[in-house]
Amino acid sequence: MASVTFDHASRIYPGSTTPAVDDLNLEIQDGEFLVLVGPSGCGKSTSLRMLAGLEDVDKGNILIGDRDVTMLPPKDRDIAMVFQNYALYPHMTVAENMGFALKIAGVNKADISTRVAEAAKILDLEAYLERKPKALSGGQRQRVAMGRAIVRNPQVFLMDEPLSNLDAKLRVQTRTQIASLQRRLGVTTVYVTHDQIEAMTMGDRVAVLKDGILQQVGTPRELYDHPNNVFVAGFIGSPAMNLLTIPLAEGGATIGGKLGTPKLIPIASEIVTKAAVGGSREVTIGFRPEDLRIMDQTEGFPLEVDVVESLGADAYVYGHVTTDDGATKDVIVRADGRIPPAKGETIYVGIIPDHLHAFHAVDGQRIS
Repeated sequence: MASVTFDHASRIYPGSTTPAVDDLNLEIQDGEFLVLVGPSGCGKSTSLRMLAGLEDVDKGNILIGDRDVTMLPPKDRDIAMVFQNYALYPHMTVAENMGFALKIAGVNKADISTRVAEAAKILDLEAYLERKPKALSGGQRQRVAMGRAIVRNPQVFLMDEPLSNLDAKLRVQTRTQIASLQRRLGVTTVYVTHDQIEAMTMGDRVAVLKDGILQQVGTPRELYDHPNNVFVAGFIGSPAMNLLTIPLAEGGATIGGKLGTPKLIPIASEIVTKAAVGGSREVTIGFRPEDLRIMDQTEGFPLEVDVVESLGADAYVYGHVTTDDGATKDVIVRADGRIPPAKGETIYVGIIPDHLHAFHAVDGQRIS
């Protein structure tokens, strides 16, 4: 097993002046499960392929353990990769697929059989070893692809959106299996996904990328409770964090002026001072749907209800507020599913003070 280090690593595709991955600095500990997450085109798969040796590194270095592998071909990096489409050989059995890389490497048949049997037992594939891929379900094919990686005993597992071809129920089941398997094997794993729920439920740490630039890396809880900027705040969490850019005022910021007297959102004076740096007269506030409370008209700010999504014990209320400039801003509130407000109703909500996030209105960075 080994750690992985991206040391100021960049990738610039031919014909482009903008890096697909820009000066990536990231250390992944030995045995850690790290998830790279972000929207399409953010550079997460490119970063993984740079580590695998499938993409050139134009600047910087990549290390596996204490070995600089920047210039090494993929076969010499001691990594195993699980692709989105599984890449199984259709004419081979499950056992042959799992042992093929070992066969090419010149491992003797007895050792191949032993390692394939061990992996099949771990993955509950013993009954399918003589089947061809076409006779397997999507989830079983995904496990075969995992088995092919496991038998090689690599220093690092690389997984590029391995669950994207599975249906929703199977994705939930399989992501639990992968996370549990990684804990048992203790192999350093770098996992790429665009699904932030996968990232939050699987990773020891999560690295969020946007436009090839690392935005934040930390535990799922750190990213949820202390996002570095507006992008991370809006990307992490389902439903997403509510984000409103509203005018600064003495003692805080105001909201809801179009439906009555503007409501003051109390904000610490030092945050108001920092928010005004550069001449800004606004601040971006963030709050999770669960951090709002429905309250009396005299205490909360007005929210007009558009849709109510009932989920049993809870309900998500999708509504909008009208800001002082006449624009409408969407807000989501988690409410009691047994007594939710009605569509078209105007309710009044307040933010739990300790759970309010503040960001600079110009650069989007967190104000602590």
